[in-house]
Amino acid sequence: MLVDTHLHLIDKSRLDYPWLSGVPALDRDFLYAEYARDARRAGITDVLHMEVDVAPSDIAGEIEFVRDQSTRPDSLIRGAISACRPEAEAFPTMLERALADPFVKGFRRILHTVDDGISQGALFRENLKRLSGTRLTFDICMFPRQANLALALATLAPDVAFILDHCGVPDVKAGDFDAWKRGIAEIAARPNVVAKISGIVAYADSGTWTADTLRPYVEHIIDRFGWDRVVWGSDWPVCTLGGGLLAWVAATHAVLSGCSEDERDSLFWKNADRVWQLGLGLER
Repeated sequence: MLVDTHLHLIDKSRLDYPWLSGVPALDRDFLYAEYARDARRAGITDVLHMEVDVAPSDIAGEIEFVRDQSTRPDSLIRGAISACRPEAEAFPTMLERALADPFVKGFRRILHTVDDGISQGALFRENLKRLSGTRLTFDICMFPRQANLALALATLAPDVAFILDHCGVPDVKAGDFDAWKRGIAEIAARPNVVAKISGIVAYADSGTWTADTLRPYVEHIIDRFGWDRVVWGSDWPVCTLGGGLLAWVAATHAVLSGCSEDERDSLFWKNADRVWQLGLGLER
């Protein structure tokens, strides 16, 4: 089994994505059928949808859109990570709604494209702590320079399961390994953080990267977090900026070629099954 914990679907006819106009290569529809074709070829068996930073008024609509895709015959989609605004007074209502909906597995608030002060606000932090003791995770998407912010959130709410997206978004193309490495070591010291090895091909030179280009980043994440605190994700369609889904899956297998079956299974599906209570081990 291979669980993709980070799929984005884009349907501009149904939802508003304000940020897409600034990224021409992604400013089009990326629909389930296009993804599923290559996902099945790559051996992906189960998928979690990750919110796509839709307009705030479309957050609830995005969950319904993804739920619709999950009802397609033979759909791979098993749940969704919802967008949220912990800095808003309405967050407790959103949390109650999510807790009543087993399809929603967690939350994410994009933080690398907004002012750093948002995640440091009192209301944001008070609301984030409301996730303590719930089944809902919180994804952190931040740049390496913001490692201290990720560390602060994980420390603030030790009973919340945090997911560090995209290996902490290293600048693979620039090769700024050491600064990224130091931040990762500090974050990994927090036992309530799981690292997502996802889509780092998007941060490499699309014309020259190889599996060996990505190897140091993947190996450092695994070394610091351990095999029990890593999950895998495609970050489709963002990964198309660096070669696409099939290239990323192939590179992952190449980097892990010397690992045991148990280690690969932990990364590929067992940890995701446990973190998001997907019930895959029981089903198969």
